[in-house]
Amino acid sequence: MRAEDLLVPTPHGLCCPPAGFHIDPVRPVERALITHGHSDHARAGHGAVLATAETLDFMRLRYGDRHARSTQVARYGETLSIDGIAVTFRPAGHILGSAQICVEWNGLRMVASGDYKDVRDPTCASFEPIACDVFITEATFGLPVFRHPEPLGEIRKLIDSVALFPERAHLVGAYALGKAQRVIALARQAGYDRPIYLHGAMEKLTHRYVERGVDLGELRAVRDATKAELAGTIALCPPAALQDVWTRRFPEPVTTFASGWMRVRARARQRGVELPLVISDHADWDGLTATIPATGAREVWITHGEEDALMHWCQTRGIPARPLRLVGYGEEEAENVMADDGAAAIGDDSEVGA
Repeated sequence: MRAEDLLVPTPHGLCCPPAGFHIDPVRPVERALITHGHSDHARAGHGAVLATAETLDFMRLRYGDRHARSTQVARYGETLSIDGIAVTFRPAGHILGSAQICVEWNGLRMVASGDYKDVRDPTCASFEPIACDVFITEATFGLPVFRHPEPLGEIRKLIDSVALFPERAHLVGAYALGKAQRVIALARQAGYDRPIYLHGAMEKLTHRYVERGVDLGELRAVRDATKAELAGTIALCPPAALQDVWTRRFPEPVTTFASGWMRVRARARQRGVELPLVISDHADWDGLTATIPATGAREVWITHGEEDALMHWCQTRGIPARPLRLVGYGEEEAENVMADDGAAAIGDDSEVGA
């Protein structure tokens, strides 16, 4: 049986013709299986949606209760049958509720990774390599130059800077879903026990993490603090807010940005970032090239990112690989940031390798 008989790339996204479903479709479809809650993968307007409880929760927060005609919860490790196709969700380690989707039929097993990382994250279930025939991987950081440093080492740079400049506030630009909560959890893990302040666009998503059992310590809203009270503090905000008039409420703010792209110093300079933090929720080059052989896949498909370098790496090791060049994933760094953070908006957190 050919892999193309089970999953095939289409303008709507990756499609399973025998069962009539799509994985992370970029346009409305009748049946959608969603890997995680970021807006470039989880969109509104589908008929039936199958996803983890956390992903469905985030979709409701962003799009409302009627984002799909019907929804069904997928539990990690539980195999469901969709028109004779076996489907199993497994942890992807990307954000809370993120999943790889394993699809099996007639002895062929294919795994769609969605976005993933292979390093420990205190805010979500850890990535699990799945033995398969075909591994469908992202390649956001699919170049050898992208080797991410140890996350706790990066977060200690932030904590050391706060201690060095107690009269200044530190504003950390981070994606509202996943990255912000991980930065907070890492700060707690590094021993920072003071209150951490949140931009209004961060509040609902972050408190939802807490409701799901993720311990983030004491959190406060920026809007409830005076300028003097914000001296010597850490505040999380969407990246676009770093260039917004919102920053004027802070005393001598130090701008920081947590992203895998901060490995590229030119990006930090373009954004005016004083303290870049290389913290990524995607697998780096070493993570990608360790995961592929761990799956035992005899073929690799690459959905989006730096496909060519990873494809070459696979082929030099005797693993057939092909780029799918799917459109619509990881193309924007847009956040709906309101000048008045008191609105507690839910930002658009589609990611370019955050």
